[in-house]
Amino acid sequence: MAQSTPTGISAHTEAPGNKPGFPPFQKETFASQLFWLTICFVALYLLVARVGLPRVGSIIEARQSRVAGDLAEAGRLRSEADDTLAAYDKALADARSRAQTIAAEIRGELNAEAEMNRKKLEEQLNAQLAKAEEAIGVTKAAAMANVRGIAAEAAAAIVVRLVGVTPAETAVAAAVDDVLDK
Repeated sequence: MAQSTPTGISAHTEAPGNKPGFPPFQKETFASQLFWLTICFVALYLLVARVGLPRVGSIIEARQSRVAGDLAEAGRLRSEADDTLAAYDKALADARSRAQTIAAEIRGELNAEAEMNRKKLEEQLNAQLAKAEEAIGVTKAAAMANVRGIAAEAAAAIVVRLVGVTPAETAVAAAVDDVLDK
């Protein structure tokens, strides 16, 4: 039993008649301890084998099936995403093709319209040019008629000044016509 030491701390000591030692290693209780160890081990083994392992196995199977299902779903979603991406790329290519076709049509229409406007403007300019040439011709003819008269007057004045005689108007007009026709 416990005895008091001079420092006031109690220590566990056995009486001199008792056998000291670790209880599991005592020979008198060793067989019964092995018996109860075997019973507890078998009971624990049966409990784990019949109750614990099936639960753990079902949890593992459920996880595996869930993981497999998730992987299958991910594969399906990836396939859908790939299909959607392919459809998007095709739609984008079609849209670009349509845009290029529309741009080419509009470019052709604008070029045709510009060509038509150019021809119309060219016709207007040609008409104005013809009118201007006609006006120039009329003005030239009028100027030439005036030139004949001026030339006839100048020739008559020169003859008067040089010769001192006034020439006949018909002779002066004939001489000017002859010089202008050349």
